[in-house]
Amino acid sequence: MKSKIILTALIAGSFFMANAQEKAKPEDTEVWDPIPKVVVPGKTFADAPSDAIVLFDGKNLDEWVQADDQSPAKWDVAHNILTVNKQYGNIETKHKFTNYQLHLEWREPVDIAGTGQARGNSGVFLASLGKGDAGYELQVLDPYNNKTYVNGMAGSIYKQAIPLANPGRKPGEWQTYDIVWTAPVFNEDGSLKSPARVTVFFNGVLVENNFTLLGPTLYIGKPEYKAHGPSSIKLQAHGDKSIPISYRNIWVREL
Repeated sequence: MKSKIILTALIAGSFFMANAQEKAKPEDTEVWDPIPKVVVPGKTFADAPSDAIVLFDGKNLDEWVQADDQSPAKWDVAHNILTVNKQYGNIETKHKFTNYQLHLEWREPVDIAGTGQARGNSGVFLASLGKGDAGYELQVLDPYNNKTYVNGMAGSIYKQAIPLANPGRKPGEWQTYDIVWTAPVFNEDGSLKSPARVTVFFNGVLVENNFTLLGPTLYIGKPEYKAHGPSSIKLQAHGDKSIPISYRNIWVREL
């Protein structure tokens, strides 16, 4: 008897659902507002779209400062290219960001020397946390026939995430990073509400897929979060003795 009641209820439920579907209109599931803003894309994939902040277009370093003392950035600009000047240390953006989309291109010198972590080392700190190498680093390093620990190779989130692939080009050729950064969120008492996440395309190939960070990236030790707010984007002047690398076409879209 109980089985018959259940079967009858299921049949009735199916009937009413089918009846409701017949009465439904396409308009019932159409959403017309809010209308997404119009963004004019760049002429090429590397060009900044209309709503981007251009951080470097080959002309000057007006959007950058030295990370240690906030004085004007002193890296070398020539022929529309920005080259690391290790004498002056890291540089970072004047603007501070929370969530964003970032595009940049980088190149190892064609005559690069050294091996492993001493071969064209730099880094993109997706959120700078002060002087030195404090922050969340996406590694920049010669990716071509250069053996090193895999959570420190190009495309890695340093010491935390191994890239899903190695699409790196030879020294002397331009490499591209396209990044979507979601900043960590903290509660009023400083505890972590939601961790940082990052997606990275390396030369158009997905190498970090919405990876959840364990905290800032560290050379030694285990990462842990400490509360912070909006942060600058920082480029590293690594202390290795190899020939400095170069950057170009850097732009960011706040999300």
